[in-house]
Amino acid sequence: MNIAIFASGAGSNANKIIEHFSNHQLVHVKLVACNKPGAGVIDIAASYGIPVLMIEKEKFFRGNAYVEELKEAGIDFVVLAGFLWKVPSALINAYANKIVNIHPALLPKYGGKGMYGNFVHAAVIAAKEKESGITIHVVDELYDHGSVIFQATCPVLPQDTPETLAQRIHALEHQHYPAVIEQFLLQQL
Repeated sequence: MNIAIFASGAGSNANKIIEHFSNHQLVHVKLVACNKPGAGVIDIAASYGIPVLMIEKEKFFRGNAYVEELKEAGIDFVVLAGFLWKVPSALINAYANKIVNIHPALLPKYGGKGMYGNFVHAAVIAAKEKESGITIHVVDELYDHGSVIFQATCPVLPQDTPETLAQRIHALEHQHYPAVIEQFLLQQL
């Protein structure tokens, strides 16, 4: 099974996923798709010899959503790892139930448009939540809405800032995302 990782930033989750599958017998990271020139994930892909597909906004949202390019590359499954654009219907339809995302909160709380990174953590802290965590879910046409595959929690401490909470959330992401992807994919084989 060949996967494409879609990422917009530094690529720490992408790196963990690539490492996890680097010697896997059944699952291979074949492509990294990125919408930000200069993003750290581009260098990570290059260090593993993985091709990068640069995504342009107009074509992604009003063109073919890069479905043909993904199909030509033999992509079977799409993993969102810090990809900040909403996935268009054309891509969701082409890869129905074959796109997963990770969200840095316990959905259905703190999801939706504009809820990413420290915006999520600040909202969790402002609401005086006692715990936060991660949600790995199938992508559908609504932000942070598809069926939940996995959740993990961590405490929100009284002295937390968005940055300190983010550190614990990143640790959960790195610990769980690659293994949950693997388990989800192997169930589909």
